[in-house]
Amino acid sequence: MSGTEPITDEEVARVQAQIERDAEAGGYHLHPDAAFTGSLVRGLIENERRYGYRACPCRLATGSKETDLDIICPCDYRDPDLVEHGACYCALYVSADVKAGRAPVGSIPERRPPRAE
Repeated sequence: MSGTEPITDEEVARVQAQIERDAEAGGYHLHPDAAFTGSLVRGLIENERRYGYRACPCRLATGSKETDLDIICPCDYRDPDLVEHGACYCALYVSADVKAGRAPVGSIPERRPPRAE
């Protein structure tokens, strides 16, 4: 598939279902707002087409997989963000309390150290 072909709703649904199965199998949850989650999954698909890997859609990837290993979804910062804030940086992954509507998602600070240019 070339990078110029549009991302279909069916592709988003398929990838989202796969990510959700993997998340739930590992004890994680996806954001309960389907439209919000779908937009993040669309961003993951776009980045996979662009870079060859699913870089976090909420961060700037370099296009170098080696440099971006820490932000390939699920990123290295997901777990500490979930523990401290109930959601990862882009809020794709959320805690059980967020999923159940018992806790809101607030602003998640960036944990990724700045790169030297």
